[in-house]
Amino acid sequence: MLEILLVRHGETHWNREGRVQGYHADSPLTETGLEQAQALARRMATEALDALYSSDLGRTRQTVAPIMQSTGLPVNFDSRLRERNYGTFEGKTFLEVEREFPEAYAHFRTRDPHFAAAGGESTVQFHDRVVQAFERIASEAVGARIAVVAHGGVLGVMYRHAMNIPIEAPRNYTVANASINRFGYQRGGWRILEWGDVSHLPATSLDDL
Repeated sequence: MLEILLVRHGETHWNREGRVQGYHADSPLTETGLEQAQALARRMATEALDALYSSDLGRTRQTVAPIMQSTGLPVNFDSRLRERNYGTFEGKTFLEVEREFPEAYAHFRTRDPHFAAAGGESTVQFHDRVVQAFERIASEAVGARIAVVAHGGVLGVMYRHAMNIPIEAPRNYTVANASINRFGYQRGGWRILEWGDVSHLPATSLDDL
């Protein structure tokens, strides 16, 4: 069985401000986020990992850098592990989105899986991109234990995929910064082994938007 430790990046300034971080827009880690990355690195050094993968955005690069040092593993950066592309919503709070794009925001709130903000991607497109990326990783790492550093939305896609939850259903799970979420993959099937482990962190971690 392949085991994947799927990790959300550390806390960023935009996480604190409630701003939409997506496929292009980025925000650096806060001091808390940097401390979380160091805590992750110490934890990952005990996990006997075989490989390390990461989104190529700045916030995941900052999170994975100390893990690379603690494990001695090179990082496989993959743009398909990026957060959902929110187009014109990126970099804004949802109050700002509602004020500046009222019709698009109202459509977004319906949870229509085919809706995409201008310049962005729909929930369906995002889901398919992420699942295909993980299927490829799984085919490369059969029987291994690997860590993947990604984003809250990516974690959500894989949670729903493993639990057979419709992509348009309301979220009923947490996606904490710097959390470790274990998946098993065998014979083409995904299952969750452990979700939302933050025992390695010194303080409470922010949930995703």
